Amino acid sequence: MDSVFDELYSKYHQDVFNFLIYMVQNRQQAEDLVQEVYIRVLKSHQHFEGKSSEKTWLFSIAKNVAIDHFRKQKNWKNRILEKFDWNRNDLTSDDAPPDKIAVANEEIQVLYQCLKTCSTDYRLVIIMRYLQELSIKETAEVLDWSESKVKTTQHRALKWLKIEMNQRLRKEEEDLEEIRMERP
Repeated sequence: MDSVFDELYSKYHQDVFNFLIYMVQNRQQAEDLVQEVYIRVLKSHQHFEGKSSEKTWLFSIAKNVAIDHFRKQKNWKNRILEKFDWNRNDLTSDDAPPDKIAVANEEIQVLYQCLKTCSTDYRLVIIMRYLQELSIKETAEVLDWSESKVKTTQHRALKWLKIEMNQRLRKEEEDLEEIRMERP
């Protein structure tokens, strides 16, 4: 069991940690929840039947640990919507011109603001599919949904996200233009 545990840990620890940070937006809580995930792995590995990949099984446990964490708090659905890592700047690069970096950072912030307000299902699917890069099949297994439901939810989430981001970016541009016009 030790070698299996060590292999799981070395392969997926960072992914599980990142997933939990996206969910709880608190490094210390995420670290605590990762420990809880691995405690559950140790307790239940003998029951793992291999019907899914170990990665999918591990993310299912992580998802359940995160949901249990929110259930222990008041209004867990509202809290899950409030949590997201606002400090990511993945779209920037050192060789990009400053104006491109500024636009990318603004778009990232708007994306995170939108994710903060979307439904829990949309958020879970977007995080798993695009930030954790799970396949549709893996996402379906983690969420205990059909692949069709994942595809439909993903489609609706992306459509909603595009509309919401465009509205917010348009509003920000209008606000900036209004500020410029007010200056003497």
